[in-house]
Amino acid sequence: KKITIKKDMLVQDIINKYPESILVLMGYGLHCVGCVFANSDTLESGSKLHGFDDETINLMINDLNTVLNNSVEIFK
Repeated sequence: KKITIKKDMLVQDIINKYPESILVLMGYGLHCVGCVFANSDTLESGSKLHGFDDETINLMINDLNTVLNNSVEIFK
């Protein structure tokens, strides 16, 4: 089954369901693990709070989807 991360998903939901996403998020400078706002911020809103533009957010989402879909078998 294909994983699709979208910008309107809560950061904490992404981290909880796909822990391997943490490396991608941190690589972009989003250190959301343990952040109290991860429960209420979407990927887009949290990224914008950190100064990300739409292009960077789209690149990050693409990277998340690529990594998660190519690593599903490795982490199971």
